[in-house]
Amino acid sequence: MQTIQFNKKWREKLLQRFLTYAKIYSTSDAESESCPSTPQQWDIANYLYEELKSMNLENVEIDEHGYVYAVLPSNIENDTQPTVGFIAHYDTSPDFNGENVNPKVWENYDGGDLLLNEETGFTLSPNKFEKLKNFIGNTLVTTDGTTLLGADDKAGVAEIVTAVEYLMAHPEIKHSRIAIGFNPDEEIGRGAHLFNVEKFGAEWAYTMDGSETGELEYENFNAAGAVVKIHGLSVHPGYAYGKMVNAALLAAEFVQMLPANETPATTRGFEGFYHLMDIQADISLAKLQYIIRDHDEEKYNDRIAFIQKQVALFNEKHGEGTAEIEIKEQYRNMKQMFEGKMHIVEIAEKAMKAAGIEPQVKAIRGGTDGAQLSYMGLPCPNIFAGGMNFHGPYEYVPLEVMEQAVQVIINIAQAEK
Repeated sequence: MQTIQFNKKWREKLLQRFLTYAKIYSTSDAESESCPSTPQQWDIANYLYEELKSMNLENVEIDEHGYVYAVLPSNIENDTQPTVGFIAHYDTSPDFNGENVNPKVWENYDGGDLLLNEETGFTLSPNKFEKLKNFIGNTLVTTDGTTLLGADDKAGVAEIVTAVEYLMAHPEIKHSRIAIGFNPDEEIGRGAHLFNVEKFGAEWAYTMDGSETGELEYENFNAAGAVVKIHGLSVHPGYAYGKMVNAALLAAEFVQMLPANETPATTRGFEGFYHLMDIQADISLAKLQYIIRDHDEEKYNDRIAFIQKQVALFNEKHGEGTAEIEIKEQYRNMKQMFEGKMHIVEIAEKAMKAAGIEPQVKAIRGGTDGAQLSYMGLPCPNIFAGGMNFHGPYEYVPLEVMEQAVQVIINIAQAEK
C-alpha cells in the first residue's frame, strides 16, 4: 500500500469540509414518519449531491428519500476486484440541540481546560473527560457549549469525501472501484431502511461511524424501541376524590417496575439495558419512550418479554387498558453475518496497521447502519471516524484522528480483495 502524504493543504481541506457539514442543521426526528424524518436533512443531502457532482464522480444520484450515492471508478487496468463501499450518515442526534452549530477549533491542544463559552462558563475539561489527555498537541474541533457538534457522523462523511478527492488527485495510487453512500435518519434507527443495496453495487462496505482511533466493529446490540402509553382520567381537582386517574403519577410508578441497575449508566461491556429516552405526561395521558438493547439474542428476547409482562401486571393492578405498549425492532447483531466472511474485517485490520494504527476490534455498545445493511446482503463492519462524547455539548473530534481515518479508507481502496 502506498502511504499518503497528508500535507497542510489536505489537512485544511478536511477541516474546512467538516466545519461546513457541521454547520448545516440536520437533526432527525423519531416522531416523524417521513424519510428523511426532518426537512432540514434535505439541506445537507442536496449539498453533498452537488459536491459529488462537482467532483465528476460517476453515478451520482440523490433519491426521493434523501439517500446520496456515487462511484469512484477503478484505475486499475482490467480490474477484476470486487467493488467495496464506504457509508456514513449525515443526520445528527435529536438527543441534544443540533441547530446553529458553531464549531470552535483549538490548535496544538495543551492538555488543559477548554472554555467553550465565555458567557456561560461552559468548559470541556480533562478532569471530567480524561481521554482528552490523549490528544495533547492535536487540533481539536469542539462545540461552543450550546449544541452538539455532529462529528457523529459528519466526520465520517468528510473523511470519505476527502479520501475520494485525494485518490482522484493522485492517479498514481491504484485502487479498486469504490461505492459511496450517505443516508439520513441513522440516529433514529432507520438509516438503512430505504438504502438501495442493489443500486449501491458493492460486495461489502464499511461504515465510517465509530469513535476512537483503531475501532473496528462487526458485533453490536440487538435493538428495539418501545413506547408505553398510560391512560388516565382528568377530573377537576376539587371534585377528584375517587374519580381522577393521574397518568403522570402512574408513569412514575411504571418506571420503577424496570430494574434500576439495568440502564446505560449502570451497565458496560456486553451487558444490556432498558433506556428511558423521554417522558411526556399529563393527567390524561403519559407516553414513555424506551430503547432496549442486548448483545445476546436470547437475553434480548427475554428483555422484550419482560417489559411486556410489566405492562400486563400494571393492567392487572390498575385495570385492563390502562397501559399499552408498542415495540418496534430496530436492528440485530450483525456478527453472525460475518461467518465465512472474516476477510472483510481482516482487510480493514491490515489497512489500519499499514497506517500505523493498532486495530481495536470490539463489540459496539450501540448500532450502526451496517447492522441492518449486513442483514440486507451488504456485510458492513464499522470503522472509527474520530468523534468523542457523541450526542451532547461536550462532543469533540481531533483533526489528526480524522486524517488517520482518511488514510485507512485509502488503504482499503488499495488493498488486494
